[in-house]
Amino acid sequence: MPFDPDPAAAASAEPPPAVRSWSVDDLPALDPDPFLDEILRDEPVTRIRLPHGEGHAWLVTRYEDVRFVTSDPRFSRSALVGRSVTTMRPTPVASQTAGLQYIDAPRHAQLRRVVARAFTGRSMMRLRPMAERTAAELLDGMERAGAPADLMQHLHGPFPIAVIRDFLGVDESDWHLWARTGEDLLSAGADSEGRAAAARESTRARVVDLLARRREDPRDDLAGVLAQAASSGEISDAEAISLAMAIQVSGGHAVRNNSGSMMYALLTHPEQLDRLRREPELLPKAVDELFRYVPHRNGVGIPRIATEDVKVGGHLIRSGEVVYNAYVSANRDPSVFPDPDALDFDRTGAGHVAFGHGPHHCLAAIMARMEAEVIISSVLTRFPGIRLAVPATEVEFQFQGLIRGPRTLPVAW
Repeated sequence: MPFDPDPAAAASAEPPPAVRSWSVDDLPALDPDPFLDEILRDEPVTRIRLPHGEGHAWLVTRYEDVRFVTSDPRFSRSALVGRSVTTMRPTPVASQTAGLQYIDAPRHAQLRRVVARAFTGRSMMRLRPMAERTAAELLDGMERAGAPADLMQHLHGPFPIAVIRDFLGVDESDWHLWARTGEDLLSAGADSEGRAAAARESTRARVVDLLARRREDPRDDLAGVLAQAASSGEISDAEAISLAMAIQVSGGHAVRNNSGSMMYALLTHPEQLDRLRREPELLPKAVDELFRYVPHRNGVGIPRIATEDVKVGGHLIRSGEVVYNAYVSANRDPSVFPDPDALDFDRTGAGHVAFGHGPHHCLAAIMARMEAEVIISSVLTRFPGIRLAVPATEVEFQFQGLIRGPRTLPVAW
């Protein structure tokens, strides 16, 4: 039975704000979204209409409100399944029927436990030396090519695909196909929907083949973990496929763009770059601040549905209404992160929400941090004098994508 809110609480709620249309346009470099900055400042809980889908949705931007909505069980992901809501793209990237993104407790916790068997400190210790060797080999190639060189082409593009290839258990000869489909799956333009659909089907076919081979030849990689869990009936075959696809996309395309943005941030903040050269022990803390500082995506991700009437930030969100959380905005909340525009390696206090919060916090965060540390330390060790080979304003960034990042990153040393 739907929750009947306290009439006094409902009466005390502020009137709902006007619905704002948000086109989510491409932005230069690492510039924050001016729409989100305005909302965070003037109307931190508001209502929006996105380019696709039906109706409107609530948008939550403050740090504490974002953490509240993403951890409160009254906001559901599973209630989205089969429902048309206002959204950034015509079709969802992830499967709505068999994966972590669109389910709630208790099944969500059961699936996370399966995947978490692969994302352990021990597995990262096994993976890190492989990642360091891969980075060294890629930078060898860049050094041979000579300056100026495109760091995206030589390092940020192939490196995360090689890491996720080793983690998932993909054959080395097949890695370039996985890389291309990750790019197509996360293209946001309407004209890219055909490519995204084809990429989804080809990726699914490769995952099915990989899991079948792991049943015959068990190994200590993610595909082996998923194949074993599916064989024992702990998860379904469809769930194993969806989980592998989600991790492949986030572990390839997302890390490529995020790590590229981090390096661009360092190259355009020479004082912080010099400090990292002098104080390499600062790297883990610097990487954490870079995750907060870099606007890792355009717009917003997967929303939730209120299953009861809930008051958030003075507004009453009614049962059945759609709610989006703006993590990139929460990471710029000045009440939590003073001077949010500053890249500050000495920042203390609350942790960022770049990997989300609550039950849907990104499982791959431990691997993304490791990869960022390996990339930055490898580059600074090999090329201590690295610098942009063009003015910062001439670095070209992705367009019409869900994940922001440089298309090219020309450097010299």
